[in-house]
Amino acid sequence: MKFTLQKTSQNARAGEIVTEHSTIKTPVFMPVGTVGSVKALDAVDLQTHIKPEIILANSYHMYLRPGADIVAKNGGLHNFTKFPKSFLTDSGGFQAFSLSDNVKIKDEGIEFRSHIDGSKHFFSPKNVIDIQHNLGSDIMMVIDDVPALPATDKRIKESLVRTTRWAKESLEYHRSRQKEGVGTWQNLFAIVQGGTNQEYRTMSAKDLTSIEVDGKSFDGFAIGGLSVGEPNEEMYSTLDYTTPLLPTDKPRYLMGVGTPTDLVEGIDRGVDMFDCVMPTRNARNGTLFTIFGRVNIKNKKWHLEQGAIDPKCGCYTCQNYSAAYVHHLYKASEISYFRLASIHNLYYYLDLMSKSREAILEDRWEEFKKEFYTNIEN
Repeated sequence: MKFTLQKTSQNARAGEIVTEHSTIKTPVFMPVGTVGSVKALDAVDLQTHIKPEIILANSYHMYLRPGADIVAKNGGLHNFTKFPKSFLTDSGGFQAFSLSDNVKIKDEGIEFRSHIDGSKHFFSPKNVIDIQHNLGSDIMMVIDDVPALPATDKRIKESLVRTTRWAKESLEYHRSRQKEGVGTWQNLFAIVQGGTNQEYRTMSAKDLTSIEVDGKSFDGFAIGGLSVGEPNEEMYSTLDYTTPLLPTDKPRYLMGVGTPTDLVEGIDRGVDMFDCVMPTRNARNGTLFTIFGRVNIKNKKWHLEQGAIDPKCGCYTCQNYSAAYVHHLYKASEISYFRLASIHNLYYYLDLMSKSREAILEDRWEEFKKEFYTNIEN
């Protein structure tokens, strides 16, 4: 993988990530394809109407069903899903923690029970890398210890020590497998933890950025453990002191975030990559994003609206269907609603990233940010 930082405007960054499968312009939002599918859309929809250069798949879910070995036998994620661009896979550690009532965090890894059938499984730094090698993703995430918040100082310090050790084990194992010819084109990101505590975030970032194996560090760094219920201002202040601790020549990825406002605020603080289920989940629930803010397509006010959901939107849905028709599809529980609404919301998110990048390249980021807030407040 090659990352090039092309331009900065204030702290906002525009760059380019080149992987085996695509060239990714940053800042970038990655649609979430949890089980190898962006909900309500297929690979043709993605390539025709959304055109992302990278999407995210979930290692935990793919491991449990259909199985990483099955994906490998079907040619990896790219051939299995027919999405030819880049994939990022998360480590599955957070899902193992959050989706099971019976989790044991051990020094060697995470023991958990499947949310599907209750079967017992174990994720370690090494087998999580093996899983992602089988999935064939372009960017892999290390396993990390995510403490439930609020947590005691003792628990957070314990998680940081464990996360750093697991990251080192992951990098060592990945490099050793690359020497054997496995995952030679795959890349590995570490994850900074520490809640909203500046001391712990600093400790985590410094420890992770100092790790090298055969003279090579991680290919990128993620900021995890945010957007989990803390006030937005706490998340933003955490980013204020965390992103400057990360290398300028590596991608910076804010995991699981978030609203359009969160994305703009993250870019403003030097973040390059984002993912979140919000655009597709909200679409299914009737909330659509527009340049003027959120709209609730369930409301009766839309049943006579002959214009598009967003007159300034260039998506397939807005170019072809009225807001009244989309409202009707939702009220009638038509499956086609989920597709059209998801296309719209994802297009909005990727268009927001494209316009943000353009503003950075033209060194007018501050102006763009003010315009964004003026639009959604009116």
